[in-house]
Amino acid sequence: MLPEITTALPLLGLTAVAAYMLGSVPFGIVMARMFGLGDLRQVGSGNIGATNVLRTGNKLAAFLTLLGDAGKGGAAVLLARAALGEDAAQLAGFAAFLGHCFPVFLRFKGGKGVATFLGTLLALSFPIGLAACATWAVIAAVFRISSLAALVAAALSPMAATLLGAPQAMALCVALAFLIGLRHHENINRLLKGSEPRIGKKG
Repeated sequence: MLPEITTALPLLGLTAVAAYMLGSVPFGIVMARMFGLGDLRQVGSGNIGATNVLRTGNKLAAFLTLLGDAGKGGAAVLLARAALGEDAAQLAGFAAFLGHCFPVFLRFKGGKGVATFLGTLLALSFPIGLAACATWAVIAAVFRISSLAALVAAALSPMAATLLGAPQAMALCVALAFLIGLRHHENINRLLKGSEPRIGKKG
């Protein structure tokens, strides 16, 4: 289900553009440069997210990347909701997610969107976001594989939206889960082969 459209289309368009630009800020690249870690795209998996920053061994840089990537999704949702309403909030969350995955500042070659996904859900509906974070944490703790944790958390998020009384968020959860699966296609192949790197492992 979708939220009722109550915001004028031009304002929704402006919201989408602004949220996309916010989502395009590559915090992993920024933190890697600030901490002298080199070009993150040449490190580990080449991804610009917190998991790859962690592979450099710098936990503080990884933590700050996680905060930045999650925060931009959450900020997009909260600002749009405060200014316009729930329809704008969901659109902003989706646009920020797209910005992270396909950032204009990096020639549309971005991250996989996990932290931005979690931050978006926490701001959109705290119970859904908390359920997704808990799912990620449990799977990550048991299997020590970040991509597997992300895929499971994303796949279960539409169910969480339904069970936790937020059916209007289900369509957004489905869309985000689909894109996370798409962005993780290489990880899925490695998971099937048993060669996916574990959390904290360099390279």
